[in-house]
Amino acid sequence: MKTDFLVIGSGIAGLTYALKVAQDCPDKTITVLTKTFSDETNTKYAQGGVAGVTDFDNDSFEKHIEDTIIAGDGLCDSEIVEIVVKEGVERIKEIISWGAHFDKEHSGEYALGKEGGHSEFRILHHKDVTGKEIEDTLLRAVASKPNIKLISHCFVVDIITQHHLGFLVTKATPDIECFGVYVLNMKTNEIEKIISKITLLASGGNGQVYRTTTNPSIATGDGVAMLYRAKGRIENMEFIQFHPTALYEAGVTGQAFLISEAVRGDGAILRNDKGEAFMEKYDERKDLAPRDIVARAIDNEMKINGTEHVFLDCTKMDMEKFLHHFPNITDKCLSLGIDVSKQYIPVAPAAHFSCGGIKTDEWGRSSIRNLYACGECASTGLHGANRLASNSLLEAMVFAHRCYLNSVEKIETLEFNTAIPDWNAKGTTAPKEMILITQSLKELQLLMTDYVGIVRTNIRLERAMKRLDLLHEETEQFYETTFVSPQLCELRNLITVGYLIVKEAQLRHESRGLHYNTDYPAKNDIVQNIVL
Repeated sequence: MKTDFLVIGSGIAGLTYALKVAQDCPDKTITVLTKTFSDETNTKYAQGGVAGVTDFDNDSFEKHIEDTIIAGDGLCDSEIVEIVVKEGVERIKEIISWGAHFDKEHSGEYALGKEGGHSEFRILHHKDVTGKEIEDTLLRAVASKPNIKLISHCFVVDIITQHHLGFLVTKATPDIECFGVYVLNMKTNEIEKIISKITLLASGGNGQVYRTTTNPSIATGDGVAMLYRAKGRIENMEFIQFHPTALYEAGVTGQAFLISEAVRGDGAILRNDKGEAFMEKYDERKDLAPRDIVARAIDNEMKINGTEHVFLDCTKMDMEKFLHHFPNITDKCLSLGIDVSKQYIPVAPAAHFSCGGIKTDEWGRSSIRNLYACGECASTGLHGANRLASNSLLEAMVFAHRCYLNSVEKIETLEFNTAIPDWNAKGTTAPKEMILITQSLKELQLLMTDYVGIVRTNIRLERAMKRLDLLHEETEQFYETTFVSPQLCELRNLITVGYLIVKEAQLRHESRGLHYNTDYPAKNDIVQNIVL
């Protein structure tokens, strides 16, 4: 199969890019691949909203820029921050013009929320299902474009480069080039090749590397792992954001239900098992401190008191407003017998967002030619050491636009590479025991949770790396001798992601933002991004 533009992922980043290219290049083919259903993305589960300066009477670009840089703890690229904040307003207007609805006050003005780290009310939202509203809007828009082909249940196995043509490719190789991808068609169970002129990785996050995460099961770091195997550049993977307030359900692992930060923005208070409001002990901003600070505070309270969760107190809030703004959260709590007007919500931190990823420039270009990246799989320079709440959807829209602008400029100069060999499965057999995959995944998630969580130490990181080495060795042997399956590919990708997180955490001899190591409790004067 050949396509002019190939998009890996059907979240806000991939669909925004595909839609823009389709509008600008009606004579070109755009193919969007997604490994499950087209709407099953991290975007769909985003609750809080989109941060953007729309109320210029009370807010400003300068304030949003400053809030972002403060949250990023010295590692944000200030030029990128300015680009995203200033260009983001037009992207918000654009998504509204495509049909997305954000909540409004009775006056007709947008109902703006406030979340941790923000100095002003600037979060546009659609109740507590903003991501789903955006995802549905984009899917409708994409369906109206005849030159976009959206294919579900296709698992991208590897990026095709000169390596597959028999050349030795290392990180020092100049001009590594992407020619397309190998894909496991889950409907036919065959590996197919898709040749493309331009490829965009918009493959989402990697929360499933931890035992408990707000991410869906598809968030297995596929894009980051594939690019690393293709000898592309990765940076800042040590900065994994744990959302402070995932709903705690005893015995439940995997995807945790998110209690949006907007709930605290509207007045909810964190309390420990004694009923004490504790955030004032940790930060003058109390419950609206940046997420890294709140997550560490909760983690500390849980360890001090020997509990598995703390509580979120919503009982003093305006319940009419709460029910209007957070119907999804209300229904979920009621399903567990929790009446938020009378009872506290049990919450605990869960892996939420990767601030690092595929290193890109200001146009979303990766270190591999004709391969772009945007969305959570990319490291654009916006987030630094910690993401400011609700900046992720904004970033995805801004960089999808920039990837589109840059890629359509050069599409006419590119040709298909027709010398790509078919996938070689010679010598492989069907796996005899799936337990070898499922048990390794459990081991990986447990070691990452226990050794590479909110608080780290050198010895924990060392132990994690030793166990990762063994898991990597076992899994690669299995991969070389058995048929490719989505489960095996995801395990392989998650082990790579785990390695990158641990390796970059070991290289950062300081505590900064989301990376807190008790052996290096202070920040260094020299601030740098760690690139692998």
